[in-house]
Amino acid sequence: MKKPNGFWAKLKKPIYTLAPMMDVTDAAFRKLIAIHGKPDVLFTEFISCDGICSPGKSRIIKILKYDNSERPIVAQIFGKNPDTFYKTAQIIAELGFDGIDINMGCPEKNILKQGAGASLIETPDLAKELIAATKEGAGNLPVSVKTRMGFKKNIIENWVTNLLEAKPEVITMHLRTAKEMSKGKAHWDQIDIVVELAKNSNTLVIGNGDIMSLEEADMIVEEKGIDGVMFGRAIFGNPWLFNRKIKKDDISIQMILDVMVEHAQIYHDTFKGEKPFYIIRKHLWAYSSGFVGAKELRVALESTHNVDDVKDAIEKFKNRKLMPPRYL
Repeated sequence: MKKPNGFWAKLKKPIYTLAPMMDVTDAAFRKLIAIHGKPDVLFTEFISCDGICSPGKSRIIKILKYDNSERPIVAQIFGKNPDTFYKTAQIIAELGFDGIDINMGCPEKNILKQGAGASLIETPDLAKELIAATKEGAGNLPVSVKTRMGFKKNIIENWVTNLLEAKPEVITMHLRTAKEMSKGKAHWDQIDIVVELAKNSNTLVIGNGDIMSLEEADMIVEEKGIDGVMFGRAIFGNPWLFNRKIKKDDISIQMILDVMVEHAQIYHDTFKGEKPFYIIRKHLWAYSSGFVGAKELRVALESTHNVDDVKDAIEKFKNRKLMPPRYL
């Protein structure tokens, strides 16, 4: 029986989490998810350790806004400097977070150029040093890692062995290399290696990649013996993803329209001009799919600049005859 530290030890398995995604899983969206179908763990968008330890701290720290309804809430961080990881961990602990997650898997070029994200797979000793520095600064907060199978090629066995030496509470493994990004199918056969390596440790193993429903997650957990699954793009357009009481086929057009307005209102109330409104449009477009008139609604939403514009666009759409409830 594994004995991780912090809140992870209190969670019932399987553990289902929502992936941190920049300009997607912000405080407004997480609050909406907490209302309609909360996962076991939520993560913030990632923040730069160098950034939050710089004169630009006041701007960066806004990303760490959260509501107590999201708990347990984990702050995700990235960088390559052990000193700023230590200081960032202290800041996160002071802000009252439940845990800290280190991003060692982001394949975006601007992150890789900094020697951060998935670049850390190629500097394993530094990766362990960053985990140690984060733990030291975090106090009693549990420290986890989200990563990939490798950088250009699959080195999952050596890489996970290295990470386990640093004793993170959780390893969330995106089952692709950084080079693959999100292309092709996730290599779920490779999670068996992680499970085997971690079986005598207290590190939980969570798999990530292409899982689109709780039912699919249930099957992969049973098959692979992992501790849980992290969901990513499955959440787009479906804030009920983690709600076992609501099946996808039960989601009506009316429910979709109502949640669009609710999301826009929460976004407005949460950020009050701190973030430009256009960022939420990707969510509004994701909701507008799979029903008659969806394309017309998406076009109308392209010109929205505030919550009132969204309400107006949806009200005009609702004046049409709504088709029988269905979703995708």
